[in-house]
Amino acid sequence: MCPAAGRAALGAPNVCRLLARRARGFYAKDAGVAHRKNMVLLRTIICQESTTFKNVWGTHSASPIAYERGRIYLDNYQCCISSVAQEPRILYQKPKCSKSEKIEDALLLECPLGEMLPNPSDFKSSLMVLTVQNWLLRLSADSGEILEKVYLAGSCCKFRYLSWDTPQEVMVVKSAQNKLPAAARQVSIQQSVLFHLAVFQVLPLSFIGMLEINKKIFGNNVTDVDISNGILIVMYSVGLVRLYNFQAISKQFMEQPFDLGCEFNWNGEVGVVGKYPFGLPCNIKITDTPPLLFEASSLENAFQIGGYPWHYIITPNKKKHKGVFHICSLKDNALAKNGIQDMKCCSLEPDWIYFHPDMSGRIIHVGPNLIKVLKFKEVENNTDQMEIAEDFIIAASRENCVNSSITVTASGRVVKKRLNLLDDDPEQETFKIVDYEDELDLLSTVAVTEIGADGRAHLDLRCNEHGILLKRIPLLESWDVTYSHEVYFDRDIVLHVEQKPNRRFSCYVYQMVCETAKEDECSSHEKTERVSCKKSGRIFEY
Repeated sequence: MCPAAGRAALGAPNVCRLLARRARGFYAKDAGVAHRKNMVLLRTIICQESTTFKNVWGTHSASPIAYERGRIYLDNYQCCISSVAQEPRILYQKPKCSKSEKIEDALLLECPLGEMLPNPSDFKSSLMVLTVQNWLLRLSADSGEILEKVYLAGSCCKFRYLSWDTPQEVMVVKSAQNKLPAAARQVSIQQSVLFHLAVFQVLPLSFIGMLEINKKIFGNNVTDVDISNGILIVMYSVGLVRLYNFQAISKQFMEQPFDLGCEFNWNGEVGVVGKYPFGLPCNIKITDTPPLLFEASSLENAFQIGGYPWHYIITPNKKKHKGVFHICSLKDNALAKNGIQDMKCCSLEPDWIYFHPDMSGRIIHVGPNLIKVLKFKEVENNTDQMEIAEDFIIAASRENCVNSSITVTASGRVVKKRLNLLDDDPEQETFKIVDYEDELDLLSTVAVTEIGADGRAHLDLRCNEHGILLKRIPLLESWDVTYSHEVYFDRDIVLHVEQKPNRRFSCYVYQMVCETAKEDECSSHEKTERVSCKKSGRIFEY
């Protein structure tokens, strides 16, 4: 045998093994491996003691402020600012739009990996926006240029909401609930169509179908509807939640498929799909009640599915059970062992619970002073039932002081307290936000304590596996617990968005700084002088 042939013969199994590993994502030189290594390195840098987060700039707005992947949107998405630069860098600023061009909702579209797309612009991030006049627009995320536009429908329905059926793959556009004018209701005119749903495949954008939610099919007391992970979810005023297979519905009741931009003849109308004034045809006509996959009754329609094996979380449908959560098997509705979770909180704001977004199957239960991360495990000697066990607990930092209900004054008079402190009393450290940074595999928590007239907040970064505190980032601005707040931790950026009364919004941007010693302004809450500047008519504070 020739040496080259021998080397080829010996190398063949190794080549097959390498190709098999590459198909499963183990190829050492692909972009995914490099990205994961970079994220591990970034996490290490962030958690170093010498690394701080500095409040680099902030701005204010009279309209809501949105954040998506390093971009801050103001003025109803007419202004886009990069949060990555140390100084505010305006990516684009559009003229103020009229009320008829107002954007109702938006979703960020990212380029799918490993697919060939028809246009060069498809390989860059874009923003899908829905306008008040039923236009669906795809905008360049960096310039605001209109890349695609689809007209949805005329005045028969008002589309208001965008959501994902499958993230970055299938998008759902939902209308507001159709309601008759008061004059029509007075003469007993009936409105049978409650909602419209339009479903699209994204990048490249293609029309899957539009359907009506009709009370003749689904019942009179439908209050809301959605499509998620291929499931049509219908909610009712009595707390009932029903699930249907959307793929089966589409296959059974699809009258005719349509492509965007193609001419069509539909119910006597001739037009172009997705063009004004015809819009989209309602080509999924549900004429009979589809097969029911699952139904559950829950307070305020609160219903979640997750875990492994599949379980769901509900609250029993009575007001006295508010704050009590039942974790049940999706297979047979059996309650898991220790499946009733009740923190018995005495607070103004209720506790909340949800499946961990890290796909581990765990559950996060958040109360005012306690965060429980729960996990599933098999019950001993019973493989058909799962048990809910504590994985780890995060407790708020509170003084162990005993609040006695009876005190004695200096004169000897006995005073009985009629009120005890609430669990979310502002003077005690209270958890307000819990989130997960998937790229860095960090759990982030925001806790607030009122000190005098001001509230002080800090963002803690914790090990997602064990809950160990790795980094604490103080937020320098005052935190009023009566205002609405959002905090985003995105790689090396922290963003705090605050809504004050009278529709006043503020945004504070923090960026990672690597230094040998902490700056005074990052280690204390003392106020420092701020410098204001004006860019494109907008005032920024440094």
